[in-house]
Amino acid sequence: MTVETLLPGLNEAFRGQLIRPGDAEYDATRAVFNGTVDKRPALIVRPSGSADVVDAVKYAKQRGLPVAVRCGGHSVAGKSATDGGVLIDLRSLKGVHVDPETWTAYCNGGVLWGEFDRETQTFGLATPGGRMSTTGVGGFTLGGGYGWLSPTYGLACDNLLSVDVVTADGRLVTASEDVNPDLFWGLRGGGGNFGVVTSYRFRLHPVGPIVRAGLLVYAADRAETVLRSYRDYVATAPEELSTAAAMAMMPAAPFVPPDLVGKPVLGILVMYVGEPDDGVDPIEPLTEFDGLLMNLVEPTTYLGFQAMLDPSFPEGCLNYWRGHHMTGLSDDAIDAFAMLGRQIPSEMTQLILFHTGGAVSGVPDDAMAASHRDAVYMAHPLAVWTDPAESDRHREWVDACTAALAPDLTGGLYLNFEPDDDEDRVRAGFDADTYARLVEIKDAWDPDNLFRENLNVKPSKTRPQNPG
Repeated sequence: MTVETLLPGLNEAFRGQLIRPGDAEYDATRAVFNGTVDKRPALIVRPSGSADVVDAVKYAKQRGLPVAVRCGGHSVAGKSATDGGVLIDLRSLKGVHVDPETWTAYCNGGVLWGEFDRETQTFGLATPGGRMSTTGVGGFTLGGGYGWLSPTYGLACDNLLSVDVVTADGRLVTASEDVNPDLFWGLRGGGGNFGVVTSYRFRLHPVGPIVRAGLLVYAADRAETVLRSYRDYVATAPEELSTAAAMAMMPAAPFVPPDLVGKPVLGILVMYVGEPDDGVDPIEPLTEFDGLLMNLVEPTTYLGFQAMLDPSFPEGCLNYWRGHHMTGLSDDAIDAFAMLGRQIPSEMTQLILFHTGGAVSGVPDDAMAASHRDAVYMAHPLAVWTDPAESDRHREWVDACTAALAPDLTGGLYLNFEPDDDEDRVRAGFDADTYARLVEIKDAWDPDNLFRENLNVKPSKTRPQNPG
């Protein structure tokens, strides 16, 4: 890159790529997963390394511009984009290094979970990651990170050992339990509020490469009965059994009988975290529930199961999600879940219950910012559609799910699934003590709120900002 292509204020040593409005790559680069988001950054920076990120942060700070950070671009709230600010597109920073002797892995900030898993599975190792292989490691982890491995091995952030992060004052620092521990505490669940993380180091666990996993499909008119049996069974099932229940429409796929295509069903996704043969007995009770139509559980690759949901959620569709922590699953909640699940408004929309607890609940509440660990389930109404004229109907369905399940909700939110960023919703992502501590960390590391293009924890004294 020549000096002539640089904008004033960027270091002449900058080696990345700059994309501006009017450039051929601009529209494709600024587009994110959620098609309801259409933001136009003033500058897109694709760094070649951490030094370029430092330059970009300094450039934004000097001009009072907000900084957005993109990895996978899966933020349903559109926080991997910005209007009028600087977008740091980390997809240019790839690379995963696995140390099989210490069961750890380093990865750069632009790595997707499918890329991470591909490298770790070479050694039969993994860490809790996103349920879609196209999800970015960074946003998922910084927001907590519930994955299929979480009941056994905790959240993604529970397995984070250290990070390299560019802070608001343009420094590249390390954060871990021993170095800048307050910053590390906040990054594990506090989202992108404190800097741009350019690399991660994770703890790994023995997983795969073959696991027993897949989908059990039940008749929608038996959903109430099946969900009661499911609730009672998973309460005492081993932590190695990871499950989720979902109401969805059956797709037109080779494995789906023609008479089921386009019809709502209840599915239970299951994975046994251990030797495939050891999963036969724990999974068998689920196959004995009334109304079973299809049993698609079998030995499969961990990589394949991790990517199982990818085709259901193509990039660019319109999305509106919620993520609610639940105290339990009452009969009334089950009845409401089944009723609303039979009313899903599109073939890509789903109403999901993740069974949580296990290793997630075993981490002390004050160990890091990730909160609401005592929840037993997470309700995840997930509307996906393509016609903008249908937007109100899909949003209303998601809101109806929230209202119907309200008696069983804790009031806590999983912010990685939140579509809006008002302060009340951000506060609901944490318990009160955690939120207060996050404000203290924000005051220490980003008092001017440079990193505000996120589900924002505001510093205690926010100065007037250029709206970008």
